[in-house]
Amino acid sequence: MSQLSPPNDQSPQVLLVECADRPGLVHTITGVLFRSDCNIVTNDEFVDCDTNRFFMRTEFTGNVAANALIQELLPMLPSGAIVRAARAGEHRLAILVTREHHCLGELLLRAAYDELGGSISVVVGNHDTLAPLAERFGVPFHCVPHQGLTRDRHDRAVLDVLSAYDPDFLVLAKYMRILGPGFVEQYRGRIINIHHSFLPAFVGASPYRQAFERGVKMIGATAHFVSDVLDDGPIIAQSTVPVDHSRGPAEMAMAGRDVEKIVLAKALKLVLEDRVFLNGRRTLVFD
Repeated sequence: MSQLSPPNDQSPQVLLVECADRPGLVHTITGVLFRSDCNIVTNDEFVDCDTNRFFMRTEFTGNVAANALIQELLPMLPSGAIVRAARAGEHRLAILVTREHHCLGELLLRAAYDELGGSISVVVGNHDTLAPLAERFGVPFHCVPHQGLTRDRHDRAVLDVLSAYDPDFLVLAKYMRILGPGFVEQYRGRIINIHHSFLPAFVGASPYRQAFERGVKMIGATAHFVSDVLDDGPIIAQSTVPVDHSRGPAEMAMAGRDVEKIVLAKALKLVLEDRVFLNGRRTLVFD
């Protein structure tokens, strides 16, 4: 993450602290902000008692460089503390797609109206189906076909495209490819995926037909960080919608697409506003 220089306006900056817990941490952190003539707009903190880990997210205004605050804070905190700074709207996204349009369309529209919390730098697909949609919003589209390539070679080709854009986060917007461990490692903790919430039931092809045949009464979606284990990363956001016997497989799939795009957009907004901390296999979300 780039270091922030002193702002020219009073838009809030965000200070993020993660460290071992001990008495007086809130007082220490807010004291540094006070001495720098900063005003705290919102503040959230949490202690994971199982791991004795402290987390704090603070929005503040003030004419001070965030990197100066970080340098002042670090010696006052427990060894191994992680202190970061950010500003709303500065994060850049790269979106990976295949053929389904619903998630990409939702994100492009929200970004166009400054409702996403960040900007979309590029869309990369293993098919060119969604190129016209990205181009309609003025976002570059790169097609990297996978046919005839091993997974590793295709991963490297996608990484080569992404390197020119240097995104802060990657979004798998119904990207129907499994990323290799080398790819995941390069963007560890920065890849967000969306899938239906039927897992581990109804795996494989046609999950909505499988769900229809079992008579499910609830359809959901899960947005999560990508880990080395398929569909097992820390969960960011989830939601469900009710269905009944009158919904056929096609109608269930449509309801599923609706909830998928909303959950993905919500998860991204939380991540892009720096409201999400990774905590082992879990997330902490200051919503």
